[in-house]
Amino acid sequence: MPPRERRHGLLIVNTGDGKGKSTAGFGVLLRAWGRGMTVGGFQFVKSAVNPYGEHLAAHAMGFELTPLGDGFTWLSEDLSADRRLAEEGWARCREALAEGRFDVLLLDELTYPLNYGWLDLSQVLADLTARPPGTHVIVTGRDAPPALIEAADLVTEMRVVKHPYREQGIGAQPGIEL
Repeated sequence: MPPRERRHGLLIVNTGDGKGKSTAGFGVLLRAWGRGMTVGGFQFVKSAVNPYGEHLAAHAMGFELTPLGDGFTWLSEDLSADRRLAEEGWARCREALAEGRFDVLLLDELTYPLNYGWLDLSQVLADLTARPPGTHVIVTGRDAPPALIEAADLVTEMRVVKHPYREQGIGAQPGIEL
């Protein structure tokens, strides 16, 4: 594996209304971790209160995965607190990027605070552009802003063909969504 300085760090965006955006991002982290790369992630919606499967796996594998949110923001009773969490979370992401702490960094569900206007898109793009050479960043979430898509090296759009909740009323299940 070439040293970070000789890699072309990619900005990868997984977006769309289908399932699998975060899952694909975690798959890249797993692959990179297997290659001895430093990997980590920040989650803008997930709360630290609930132990999701990916948190348990990250702990067992020994890499940093930090939930920054307070759960599902569309159910929030205090959007100003959610905005504050997003702003504080982005400060942590910016610091991790500037320090070059990770070879591959997942910014899970980042599109939500961007679309809600809680984070300044031009500042986020500037911070992503200023990351150390060779650092790969994966951004996930629905409705990726056009400027993020334009800045990305790789964009994948997941679309729903069939979903167990929509067709059968089957809720989220451990190991699949949790």
